[in-house]
Amino acid sequence: MTPSRRADRLHAALAAAFPGATIAVRDDSARHAGHAGARPEGETHYAVRVVWPDFAGQSRVARQRAVNAALAGEFADGMHALAIEARTPEEA
Repeated sequence: MTPSRRADRLHAALAAAFPGATIAVRDDSARHAGHAGARPEGETHYAVRVVWPDFAGQSRVARQRAVNAALAGEFADGMHALAIEARTPEEA
C-alpha cells in the first residue's frame, strides 16, 4: 500500500524534531471508518513509533508531549487521533 501524503508529512515532521530517530508511521484510518472524527477520504487516525536515544531520562508523558508538539499542525489540519509509542533504543 502506498503511504498517504499525511503519513509522509508525519514522518518528515518527526524526523525533523527527533534527528537520528528510527520512525514508523501507520495509517489506521480504515480501521476507524464510521467512528468519531473519521472522514470518508481517510487520513485521520495514525499510529507512530519513535525510537530516539534522547528520550532517555524523559517520562512517558514528556515523550508523548514532544511527539504531539511536533505534529500539532497535522491536528489543526484534520488529523483526529494519534497512538504514540516513544522509546529509547534500549527499550525498543
